[in-house]
This record gives sequence, C-alpha cells and structure tokens, in this order.
Amino acid sequence: MKSIRDIYKIGKGPSSSHTMGPFKAVRHYLEHHEDTHHLHVTLYGSLAATGKGHLTDIAIKEAFSTWQWTDKETLENKTKRSGEVEIEWRPKENLQVHPNGMKIASVNFDGDLYEKWTYYSIGGGDIICMECPVDDEEGSVDYDMTTLTEVMNWCNNTGKNYWEYADMVESRSYGFWDHLELVWKVMQEAVERGIEQEGALPGPLNIRRKALSYHVRAFGQGDTFKTRGLVFAYALAVSEENACGGTIVTAPTCGSCGVMPSVLYHMKKRYNFSDTRILRALATAGLIGTIVKHNASVSGAEVGCQGEVGVACAMAAAAVAQLMGGSPSQIEYAAEMGLEHHLGLTCDPIGGLVQIPCIERNAYAAARAMDAGIYALYTDGLHRVSFDQVVEVMKQTGKDLPSLYKETSEGGLAKTL
Repeated sequence: MKSIRDIYKIGKGPSSSHTMGPFKAVRHYLEHHEDTHHLHVTLYGSLAATGKGHLTDIAIKEAFSTWQWTDKETLENKTKRSGEVEIEWRPKENLQVHPNGMKIASVNFDGDLYEKWTYYSIGGGDIICMECPVDDEEGSVDYDMTTLTEVMNWCNNTGKNYWEYADMVESRSYGFWDHLELVWKVMQEAVERGIEQEGALPGPLNIRRKALSYHVRAFGQGDTFKTRGLVFAYALAVSEENACGGTIVTAPTCGSCGVMPSVLYHMKKRYNFSDTRILRALATAGLIGTIVKHNASVSGAEVGCQGEVGVACAMAAAAVAQLMGGSPSQIEYAAEMGLEHHLGLTCDPIGGLVQIPCIERNAYAAARAMDAGIYALYTDGLHRVSFDQVVEVMKQTGKDLPSLYKETSEGGLAKTL
C-alpha cells in the first residue's frame, strides 16, 4: 500500500486526473526523450471527453514549454527552434487498462521519430506508463494491514489510535510529518485566498464565485446556521480556487479538494485545536483515503464521484470524530457513513468543467462530514455494515455505472447544457 503522502499531493487544479496526471506523463516522457522537438499526444476516453474543460491541453503544453533541458546540445537546439505540441482527441475510444488513456510520441531535433508510449492517469494525480516504470515520488511503505477493520482491531488491542499506526509505519521513511505540515499550510492558504476572491470562474458557464458572500452572510446568523455557513464558505473557497487552476491539495483528488480543508479549518477556528492535533487528524484521514485507493479507486472516470467527493467526505468525517475524542470504532463508523451515503454518486460535470455540480457538492459533502462525525459520537460505534464492506460496494457500483456517468460529460447533469 502506498504512503499516505500519495493521497495528499500539492499541485494546481482543476483536475488531478485530467490536469496533474497528463502534466506528469509529459514530464516523464521528456525525461526519457530529452531531445524531443515536436510532441504528439493522443487523448482517449474520459481524458478526451472532458479534457478541454479540465484544461488538459493547457497542462500538456505547459509541461512541454517549461521543461528544463539538461543536455547542452539539446538546450542549444531548443534556442534555435521552438518545439510544437500537437494534441489529438479521441473521446469515443478507450484504451484497455483505464478510461483515462493517452499516448505520447515525438520527433527529435534531427527529425527522427521516437516510439509511442502509452500512459494512464489513474486518479489522484497518479500515472502509469506501459513502456517504462514511473518513479514513485511518495513510495510504497510496509503497511501490513490494508483494511480499516484490521487497523481498528489493532487500535482496540493496543489502546492506540489510527494516526499512531500511521506514524509507526510512515515514520520509517523520512519527512512524513513535515509533508503533512506543508499540506496543512497549503490547505489554509487555499481557504484564505479563495475567501477573498470575487468575479466569475473561467469558462463559458459564467459561474459567479460565492465563497466571499457566504462568509459574510454566515456571521449574521445564529450559532447553528453560522457553523453551516462557514463550512460552506471554506469549501467553496478552495473549490473555486481549484476551478481557477490555483494551488490546492488533492484530498483525495482535485475535484474533491474543498471538503477536508473546510472541515479542518472550521474545527481549528471554532475549537482552537493545535496544529499538532490537526496533523494527527490529517494522518487518520489520509490512512482512510489510502485504504480506499488501495482496495478500490478514487478516480471519477473509473467509479464516478463516489470515489472522489464520497471518499473526501469519509476522510473528513473520520477527522471530525477523532478531533472530538471519538474511539476507533466511532471514527470507523463516521468514515463508513461518509462514504455509504455517497454510493452511486455520478461524475457528470457540465461542459467538462470542474464547476457544476462539483463546487456545490464539495460544500454539501463538508457539511455531511461534520454531521457524520457528530452522529458517530452519539453511538457506541457498533453498526451492521463495516467501512471495508462499503468500499467493496463502491468499487462494484463503479463498475456497474455506465460510462455516461463517469467523467465523460455524456449523461446526467452534463446533458442540461
């Protein structure tokens, strides 16, 4: 199972699978074909269907244009001739391994044609290459438990919590808590940037940014409605930043990046939790997201939005329950509810943009996460369906969903445009 650091990637929106993934694929290709002059990229399936709305073409061109050539001769050639990027869109064709497929070929400075490499953007900013392994920046760590039930039993037997299990495993590699500290910093910055912005989001939908007005109105409400309004505002702030291509943290994806920051930011402001406790909550939430990613998927093109916003809600619900002193069983229950009540959620963005329904959905899921965490604390943590069972159901539900509802903009709300 991969490191928790893999679930929390810092990057630019609007999509981890359609923006961050293709950017990373082009960079990987250039690392192995450094004297590339002309790049030809073919996008397939979901990458092609919603790529323009997700700024896939812009990410590809930026990855090529900003690449730093290290070979002196190549660098000299580059100054003489400016390379080109050609993108071919094939939304009706799917490659074998994953709906988010792409092929990259190139011509070097001497006019020689390089072989074509096949990549898949598998969700959360991760890619695989069929011709050459991709270096795992975050790395795999030695998790001997890959289900939440196993970890919960360990917690109950040892008297420890989920974050302590994560610490025991992750601290064998350097920089785990430093990474979470940086993640928390970027999350807070995204909230605080987004909460001050006005105007319309990019693209043809002309959606007005709402975070600032929600934030202002929240302070005119009573305590209960104020809490709701602030959580909404924080989630809108981050999701709107993501839609504008701002710097955010995948949690577990760009499309669901507003849920975790809004909940944690609110909990810190409301209850004055220390950063140490917030980082521990991030570790627990990250463990839950990593378990889902290992046993199922967080890719909207593979399982729909249940794997993005649904998993984000589960992660945030667990964080709430832990921050409020919940037992391992209560934390597991909170995560289970967060995911269970998003089962079957479709990924059908209007115009291929990460705006409708994505932005509102983040705000709504953040409020649901708060509710799930609080609900679990009123119980003894015992319940009939386990989190791991819900993960398996989500995986199967994703397989059963028609491709119309898995990030192709060919069905559901996308048809209302």
